[in-house]
Amino acid sequence: MPKPAVLVAEELSPAGIALLEEDFEVRSTDGADRSRLLPALADVDALIVRSATRVDAEALAAAPKLKVVARAGVGLDNVDVEAATKAGVLVVNAPTSNIISAAEQAINLLLASARNTAPAHQALVNGEWKRSKYTGVELYDKTVGIVGLGRIGVLVAQRLSAFGARLIAYDPFVQPARAAQMGVEVVGLDELLERSDFITVHLPKNKDTLGLIGEEALRRVKPTVRVINAARGGIVDEAALYRALKEGRVAGAGIDVFAKEPCTDSPLFEFENVVVAPHLGASTHEAQEKAGTQVARSVKLALSGEFVPDAVNVQGGAVAEDVKPGLPLAEKLGRIFTAVAGGIASRIDVEVRGEIAAHDVKVVELAALKGVFGGVVEEAVTYVNAPLLAKERGVEVNLVTSDDSSDWRNVIAVRGILADGQRVSVSGTLTGPRQSEKLVELNGYGMEIALSEHMAFLSYEDRPGIVGIVGALLGDAGVNIAGMQVSRDAEGGKALITLTVDSAIPAETLEAISTEIRAESTRQVDLV
Repeated sequence: MPKPAVLVAEELSPAGIALLEEDFEVRSTDGADRSRLLPALADVDALIVRSATRVDAEALAAAPKLKVVARAGVGLDNVDVEAATKAGVLVVNAPTSNIISAAEQAINLLLASARNTAPAHQALVNGEWKRSKYTGVELYDKTVGIVGLGRIGVLVAQRLSAFGARLIAYDPFVQPARAAQMGVEVVGLDELLERSDFITVHLPKNKDTLGLIGEEALRRVKPTVRVINAARGGIVDEAALYRALKEGRVAGAGIDVFAKEPCTDSPLFEFENVVVAPHLGASTHEAQEKAGTQVARSVKLALSGEFVPDAVNVQGGAVAEDVKPGLPLAEKLGRIFTAVAGGIASRIDVEVRGEIAAHDVKVVELAALKGVFGGVVEEAVTYVNAPLLAKERGVEVNLVTSDDSSDWRNVIAVRGILADGQRVSVSGTLTGPRQSEKLVELNGYGMEIALSEHMAFLSYEDRPGIVGIVGALLGDAGVNIAGMQVSRDAEGGKALITLTVDSAIPAETLEAISTEIRAESTRQVDLV
């Protein structure tokens, strides 16, 4: 079988290339040149870009085999995520690859602005010794306003605390108690603008943040304030900042990003008290190495149909840490559901109950669907195409959540109705410090048994001697029982044996067991 093809359209770190070459055919092209990019997309499975390659509907249409687009960096301004989602293409980035580099660049610009480093350097290399002209200010006992207390904002706060600065932050999505643990006071934006001696911006660029630090905001600040933007161009309105600097309403600025890039000519360049850089936030060897290896790993996961933590079009955001352990469990429950059902359901309900239901658990539904369809369709099932497979097969899918879970801290269940009206259900949970996967219900029978690679389910009329028969036949076949649990609805009623075994049960042995115990149904599933 030929290896999947990965097209690298822009420079990628050698470590990232090496990881890809372990499993894939790696090709390269100039992604900025459409005449070269579009033909190169014709038969590739994955595309890796940085910021110069435009991945739009035209590019996606030229790539009928494409399964994943990976951006070796943080932003996705050059990728049409909506078009990719419609095409069933996973989009991933490397959201943590440059966070340390970006935080350090913000600190770098802040210090350079505070101490007039750039103009003092230029004067000195021009033969001028101007100590008095370039007297700066300390950070100690100053108030630094952090606009956006996300991953980078937190790193900036941690580093600034060592300078003895007072830290305040504006972020409507951060709980004050969490910020207080880091020594940061959460305030409104207006209060931050009015109190800060330094303002550093760490927000994503969107319709709500574009121009946030603009004319109105810059009329609220102290005339001694210095404004730092190492996040995204356009969050700080460059025209408004120019006017504020010109009128003496802002003392200085440090700018790493611009509304239009590359930017080689800006009115801001005329000020000695503005230090600028050509978007160097992620330009460290370490960040480039991390970006390359992170997207390489994501491409590997995506092309093997596994969950990709850095996917941006799976369920709309990062997966909560409390939810992640439930994803493999949900997928296994989906596989058990299909094995027990013996076919595709007309309706499937994925239920998430307990504490984790407080989070966004849409990805749990996707994991369950991946398991449901994993063994019954020819193509590889992924988190992106699983809903499409359900839709194509006329399967109605619903996600049900509730914080009520009477027996277990958290429970994930897959319930469905088959075309003939038969109902099938399977439920599981995670227990203990190691988050061990347990099966706790199957078709209404309660149990508590660890999931394993090889499992079997035998339903029959409850009567003595059945366990001995099953054990003997498995022993004759050389199949070792790892675990067994008998559940029943009533004494002498219906019963279910759930088995975990060390190896798959041969078909003839399973048939012999079914005959000997007069089983109503026998099902085996391999969760390998």
